[in-house]
Amino acid sequence: MEKLADNIWIVEGDIVDFHGFPYPTRCVIVRLASGDLWCWSPIALSPALKTAINLIGKPAHLVSPNKIHHLYLQDWQLAWPEAKLWGPASTISKRSDLAFEAPLENEPPAAWGGDIDLIWFNGSPVMDEIVFFHRPSKTAILADLSENFSDAFIRQHWKGWKRWIAKPWGIMEGKGYAPLEWRLSFLRRKATRAARDRLLACNPRHVIMAHGEIQRENGQAFLERAFAWL
Repeated sequence: MEKLADNIWIVEGDIVDFHGFPYPTRCVIVRLASGDLWCWSPIALSPALKTAINLIGKPAHLVSPNKIHHLYLQDWQLAWPEAKLWGPASTISKRSDLAFEAPLENEPPAAWGGDIDLIWFNGSPVMDEIVFFHRPSKTAILADLSENFSDAFIRQHWKGWKRWIAKPWGIMEGKGYAPLEWRLSFLRRKATRAARDRLLACNPRHVIMAHGEIQRENGQAFLERAFAWL
């Protein structure tokens, strides 16, 4: 667990196969003003990770940002049965086996104590995503709306033709775009630009994404570039 700033940690997970492409996994943990832990995009839960988490607090909120990031929610809820599950309606529909709270859209639950803002990107009929902003640390947290792979990661893990499409797709450092096939599906561009503008207005310092190199400074400038495709 790496401490990014006061009360916010990054946890790196395993590399998983996503439709034949190796993808790293990453979780973000925030300690709210209440002392409860807010856990974004839970990764595979090992005994060592469970012990490390228990040292900083007790998970009370398990959060899925979109319908792709849901695989380990049940494992974390088994470990911390009192934790509440949160996600957009698309995740809730996909995981009907789990009991979620009300769907997330643009208003944060009162239980989060005002520490975290929400921006709902719902301009695509294929997939929506909730972007989160941790106010105290000025950190924007994105799942797949920005993929920011390093050249070293692509060279090591993506083989053959897969390696050669990463840069043209714009999902490497220097652009940090969302995947091409998803970008093409954003038919409601006006609504998407409005969501982008809400995010930029937060003036983030840090940007964490699920896949790729974290932006540790100049977050607003990074996001302006990452959403330049709009």
